[in-house]
Order: sequence, then structure tokens, then C-alpha cells
Amino acid sequence: MREQARFWRHPAVPDVDLLKARYVTHRFSRHAHEGYAIGVIVGGVEEFDHRGTLLRAGAGEVVLVNPETMHTGHAGTPDGWAYRMLYPSVATLSEVAAELGLPRATPSFPEQVVTDRAVAALISRAHQAAERGDALAASTLTRELFAGLLTRHARPGGAAHRQGAAGGRAVRQAVALLHENLVDPPPLDELAARVGVSPFSLLRAFKAATGLPPHAYLVSVRVGRARRLLRAGVRPALVAAEVGFTDQAHLTRHFKRVVGVPPAAYQRAAGTYKTGDSLGL
Repeated sequence: MREQARFWRHPAVPDVDLLKARYVTHRFSRHAHEGYAIGVIVGGVEEFDHRGTLLRAGAGEVVLVNPETMHTGHAGTPDGWAYRMLYPSVATLSEVAAELGLPRATPSFPEQVVTDRAVAALISRAHQAAERGDALAASTLTRELFAGLLTRHARPGGAAHRQGAAGGRAVRQAVALLHENLVDPPPLDELAARVGVSPFSLLRAFKAATGLPPHAYLVSVRVGRARRLLRAGVRPALVAAEVGFTDQAHLTRHFKRVVGVPPAAYQRAAGTYKTGDSLGL
């Protein structure tokens, strides 16, 4: 029943992160990834809210979440769930799609939980090879996996573009303002005034377009910026101040709810951890 999580970088394929975890009580807050979330459930059941629909994935099933798509994650049974996840960037999957001669558009997975024994087995084999540090096997199997997913389960057209179009001008401007003011964001009334709509209208449109109210969306953006700074070698305490969290504990609490591991463990996996930083799950 003990929770365990290991997060690391792929040993041979650029811009791919990996997570091997077992969670029981841990709950992922609503968040989005810049890239894809691809994995296989190896035990138990995971439940996650995806655009207002509660989905369940059991042992042997494949989970596919598109970039910039808000979702959650929690145990679907008292015993929790275990899974192996890969997080490739949009550029990585788009490159594989181009090599396959697929349409020149950001690949999108229309189904988020699929039953495909061949793909599930390939995810496990690729992930295990990466865990062993076998660069040749891991790179070969991972690229075979991406090719198989794209040909069997993907279609052209990115979810992020559809969300942006649906949000309208006011939401796009509000999102830009939040990105520009991570540390000192304006209150809702001021944000609405700056984009030319009423506060309630902005709140309703913002939630429809992003799946989150502005303050929760800002937390997700802050965590994304924190990931980039941690990879660059910035200490967690400095990262917290840089992205607008009150202190390192505040950063750690939100970071783990989104990424699944605390900032220092994430930085260690990225190879930019410095002696003296705190570790632990």
C-alpha cells in the first residue's frame, strides 16, 4: 500500500520524461501538460476527470492525454493504482508523424482510454528498457511505440488550438496577461477590465475554454515554468520566488499535485540537482 514514484529523463530519446509510480491516496489536481501523457496501467484502477467526464483505466489499459488538456488523477479503488508513463513533447511526436508521412498537423488522440494489448505491451517494454538505462533498446522501442500509437490511435489536429479558438479574444488576452504576471497577477475585476469584459463573463468564458478558473490556471502555469527553471539548475527556493509561490513549501505542495514528485526529486531526475538541496517524496 506504500506510495512510490520515480521520475526521470529518457536515456536516449530527447524531450521525453518518464514516471513509474504507485499511488493510493495521492490526488493530482486539475492540470495540463505542455506535451503528451502516454502510459499503461499495470495494477489497480486510475480515475481522472477529462473535460468534465470521469474516465476509468484499469490494468492493461492505455491512457492517452493530449497537450494542454486539463485533467486530474486519483485512485479508482481503495488499493490505488500503479502505472508507467511517458511524457513526450509535441515536437517529438510531430517529428515521428512527419517521418511516417502523416498529415502535417499536431497529432491528437480522440480516445483517452483504449484497450490495445500490443501497444500496452510495447509501452511496458520501452519503459523497462529506459529504466535499465539500455539506450539502444529504449530508443528503438520508444520510437516503435510512438509510431504504433500514431498510426493506430491518432488523428491530425491539436487540442490546444481548438481550446484557443473556443475561448475567444478576451480569454486569449487574459491568458497572455497571466503568463506575463506570474508573480503579481491582477485580481479578477482588474483582469476583466483590461480585456474589456465583465468579471463574471470572463470567469465563465475562461472556465469553458481552459477547464479552470483563472487562479487555478495560474497555478498550472507556475508549475510549468518551475519545471523549466528546475531543469536549468535553479534551486527550488529560488524557483518558488521566481514563479510566484510564497515559499518552497508552497511550490512543493502544488508541484507534487501536478507532476507527482516534489521539485527536488524532479531536479535530480533532470541531472541538475545541487548538493545541499532537500530531497524526498
